[in-house]
Amino acid sequence: MEAAFKEKEKLFTGSYIFMCLANFLTAFSFFLLVPTLPFYLVERFNIAPDVVGLVLSCYVIAVLLIRPFAGFVADCFERRKVYVLSYLAFATLFLGYFFVGASIMLFVALRVLHGFAFGALNTTGNTLVIDIMPSSRRGEGLGYFGVTNNLAMAFGPMTGLFIISSGNYTLLFSAALAAAFAGYFMALSIKVKKRQPIAITGKVLSIDRFLLVEGIPASLAFFMLAIPYGMTSSYMAIYAKEVGIVHGVGMFFTVQAAGLIVSRLISGKEVDKGRITQTISKGIAIALVGVVGEALLSFAAAHSIEAGYMLYFLSAFLVGYGFGTIFPAFNTLFINMAPNSRRATANATYLTGWDVGIGAGILLGGAMSVNGYTESFQFGAILVLAAMIYFYAYVSKHFQRHRLR
Repeated sequence: MEAAFKEKEKLFTGSYIFMCLANFLTAFSFFLLVPTLPFYLVERFNIAPDVVGLVLSCYVIAVLLIRPFAGFVADCFERRKVYVLSYLAFATLFLGYFFVGASIMLFVALRVLHGFAFGALNTTGNTLVIDIMPSSRRGEGLGYFGVTNNLAMAFGPMTGLFIISSGNYTLLFSAALAAAFAGYFMALSIKVKKRQPIAITGKVLSIDRFLLVEGIPASLAFFMLAIPYGMTSSYMAIYAKEVGIVHGVGMFFTVQAAGLIVSRLISGKEVDKGRITQTISKGIAIALVGVVGEALLSFAAAHSIEAGYMLYFLSAFLVGYGFGTIFPAFNTLFINMAPNSRRATANATYLTGWDVGIGAGILLGGAMSVNGYTESFQFGAILVLAAMIYFYAYVSKHFQRHRLR
């Protein structure tokens, strides 16, 4: 009996490792394009920065629209099949980037389709990995799983910016295509115990079919935090050059990823000890210091370019560490408010708040950049402060009232 229990509690099974590798390659192909597409749009279509934000946000809007339906489908059908089919669609759509350079409308259409595929893949994958890992090590397992995203964030943007430094966007899209298909073949190796899908009864189109209603307050807090993160991911490279930081711009994402990785390895174990709301509060406070540093970057660089560089990389680490602390704790918070049969719906609610915020961050960051990006990042810092107050005053108490485990 004891041996069987220990076997059940193993975290690093073959399927878990393949899941992590597939997730890394998904994220790597995604992050290759995040900081490089703004440059591609300006160079290829000669459009203004505020229009760039509008065009890029269509991807996130598509992800947002598909999330609730993807969660519902993943709860009602065999989750592994949904995951593999979503991955195949996500990888195949990278071929489209070789053919959309002649028309901005074709580019937008491709990004919408790619957003649908990514939203379904990400929602199902985040749930499938929970099915694989033991519940007693869920926070730790989600932390390690998240590290694969962070490693991709460390190398993806840096690699993408290096590739386009020679203006070779064909090579950029080829690298993303190859990474995505490598991840797809990893996904084919994942084995999961068969589970009983939930029965579809009652009103199929009721809101609680697609969202975890109890998780909406927490989703709002996550939304507020995602806005500045979306600004950072999409506009930090342009913002840095605007204030005079021109060397090692891509290293921002590597340093940020280092912060994310270090914090993930620590915070997951804290979550497994039951310190969910405390871990989130700590993470938000650290992230706040980081985004305030981003907001002050133009002032620091104007005073001293050396100070600008120091603040640039310090902010990167603090933002990474803060958000890396938040992610596994928030994910566990949502899972703990849902019955096991509705894990995918809980994950869809968790990720929907994030997607809405990322999309809003891209839109607002572009719209507020008419006179430069400083105002965008200052607004982001204010939002993180507001999210910290809201979470402490309301969301943490709401979670204690509605938690199931």
